Amino acid sequence: MPTHSVLRHRILGIDPGSRTTGFAVIDTDGHRSQRVVSGCIRVGEQPWPDRLGVIFDRVAAIVAEHQPHEMAVEQLIFARDPTAALKLGQARGAVLCAGIKGGVTVHEYSPKSVKLAVVGTGGAEKSQVQHMVRILLALTEIPGEDEADALAIALCHAHSMGIPARKRAAASWRDWRP
Repeated sequence: MPTHSVLRHRILGIDPGSRTTGFAVIDTDGHRSQRVVSGCIRVGEQPWPDRLGVIFDRVAAIVAEHQPHEMAVEQLIFARDPTAALKLGQARGAVLCAGIKGGVTVHEYSPKSVKLAVVGTGGAEKSQVQHMVRILLALTEIPGEDEADALAIALCHAHSMGIPARKRAAASWRDWRP
């Protein structure tokens, strides 16, 4: 069973996907954050219901092993292909159910708000998110796109915890002062 410092808060960030789901566990005190573990859940080419089962089981196992206090999940973005949107929605459902069943409070963030919190602009490119995640968490290597997105979602939640609504409108987490 992991131990948590009194000043630490553990967050699980999830970037749901129908083929690859990024995950990241960070510890934070609201000002500084560090990566505990991160990676990707790859579901392979098995039948669709089995893929959802893999996503659910892997997220449930991460919740059980790392015992996050909260989970932050990226909201569904607009998709031109209705089939792709439906599959992504189902993958999100598997993620949300795994978190809720594990007793974790779930928060959702739009892709724009995640980019705004981590990069300082809601229109940031994937490479900018990857770069800023590496800097903010003092990582030795740039994480892959899905892993970086999950780390960014966790960081977005860490930066928004306990911030009064009037201060949430800052252009970047760097603009926020207690």
